[in-house]
Amino acid sequence: MCRTIAELDTEITTCRACPRLVAWREQVAREKRAAFRDETYWGRPVPSLGPDDARLLVVGLAPAAHGGNRTGRMFTGDRAADVLIAAMYANGLANQPTSISADDGLRLLGARVTAPVHCAPPDNKPTPTERDNCRHWLDRELRLLAPTLRAVVVLGGWGWQALFPALAESGWAVPKPRPRFGHGAHAVLDSATGGGPLAVFGCYHPSQQNTFTGRLTPAMIAAVFADAATAAGLRPAP
Repeated sequence: MCRTIAELDTEITTCRACPRLVAWREQVAREKRAAFRDETYWGRPVPSLGPDDARLLVVGLAPAAHGGNRTGRMFTGDRAADVLIAAMYANGLANQPTSISADDGLRLLGARVTAPVHCAPPDNKPTPTERDNCRHWLDRELRLLAPTLRAVVVLGGWGWQALFPALAESGWAVPKPRPRFGHGAHAVLDSATGGGPLAVFGCYHPSQQNTFTGRLTPAMIAAVFADAATAAGLRPAP
């Protein structure tokens, strides 16, 4: 049982619970993409990114094969990272608008980025079993963040479905029926353990497919983060 966020992040990187994901992440690290052939890939589970007293948590899906699996940092080195970090920077949640490599100086401000699955999956599609195997990491992360956490942005319907059972397990009262995902969806959950309420916001995932087709624009994701940062107490209300 990890007692601190630092312990949690370290333990995550040693996990080998899902044979398919272990094989895939290591295969990608060996074979590489041509553009990155001279780089040493991380090729392991990718820990969450951000401070241990975050007021805002961003929940994605899983690391990208040639993004987080290459760089060793969540939402780093791919087009989804470009969109996400720019939106966070615009709302005072990051010290710079880009996330290129693990040593580029990026710091998240009052915010933390995680995922229900910490290994890159084939075709960006974890199985339900892999999601469930990884759930205990998210459960523990939520429990450790509970004293300060006041808002969550969930990127995509898959992450939304994975998050709510973890929230219930970690001490928040999830309403029935469970809130439905949609871009701009908003739900407020009371704490079942006496802590503060938690505002949960839905946002389309900043995948290349969503951003190239215009389903998700920079203005759309920035607006969600503006609302979430306000709910978290990280920026003043308009």
